[in-house]
Amino acid sequence: MILARCGKFDDDIEEMYPVAVVAGVNENFDELLDQVPLLRGRTAVHELSGGLTNRNLAIDTPSGKYVARVSSNTSSMLATDRDSEYENSKIAAEAGIGAPVYDYIPGKGLLVIGYLEGHTYNPTDVANNLDRIAQSCRTLHNAKPFVSNFNMFDIQQGYLRSVQENGFRLPDNYLNYLPKVELMKTALKVLDEGTVPCNNDLLPANFIDDGQKIWIIDYEYSGNNDACFELGNIWSEATLDYDCLSELVDAYYGRHRPEKLARAWFLALMSKYGWTLWASIQCSISTFDFDFWTWGMEKFDRARSDFESKRFNEMLELVTQRTG
Repeated sequence: MILARCGKFDDDIEEMYPVAVVAGVNENFDELLDQVPLLRGRTAVHELSGGLTNRNLAIDTPSGKYVARVSSNTSSMLATDRDSEYENSKIAAEAGIGAPVYDYIPGKGLLVIGYLEGHTYNPTDVANNLDRIAQSCRTLHNAKPFVSNFNMFDIQQGYLRSVQENGFRLPDNYLNYLPKVELMKTALKVLDEGTVPCNNDLLPANFIDDGQKIWIIDYEYSGNNDACFELGNIWSEATLDYDCLSELVDAYYGRHRPEKLARAWFLALMSKYGWTLWASIQCSISTFDFDFWTWGMEKFDRARSDFESKRFNEMLELVTQRTG
């Protein structure tokens, strides 16, 4: 195992996010890129590490370096909205935490943003920079509201309908935990403080450190959400230990807030439970050469462990008790 400052994480997680994910065929994007005047004089194009629903192209031009994000899957099953991604990316850029946005072609899945020079994070980096990550999250969360909302409880239900209606593969015993999801929803309503603009998909590689600040990139799933979902999802995606979650939440709120820690823990659990079905859908519809099923089952195994843990009942009580 690799040891981080606040504890350990699963070093196998880096295999779940490969350096590059490629589609089933080699594509030529020249015709698409030529629709953007800024990119017509390009001198070089190479592919960057990609997400699991898009291709990221670094493009050199005489005027500077840019990134073209090309959507490879526009299915509404995944709860993505490219128009909202564009608008929210602009808001994040205006707040000084997202890359500048230069162009967008509706219906073509093409978003052009500035290239950010810096170090792309891995789980160790996340563990060793929790205070700074909390600061970047506060910057994003203090931006003006996004044009869309994100609620994993609603999204998980939509994913589940898609899986069941289309006969996609569902993990064994997945439905057994729905009653506990209802317990979580009820408990979280007690101290609900509303929503803020959130990225909602902050795996380690979506942090870029330029030495001065940590930028937040990729607003594909962005929307107004509970701030504690952001914190819990960061912790979950980096597979850090419990102490790291406590450190991140404390850094974000400036002091120890047990009810916020419990809130982030529950929403991290919900993120794992919901993204499991995202993987089930992708396993059936994606053209990427990637093992989505194994990726999703890793999340489900961790979610199942949390649902069945002693901590689950402890958190049900803690999340409803305000500490001031």
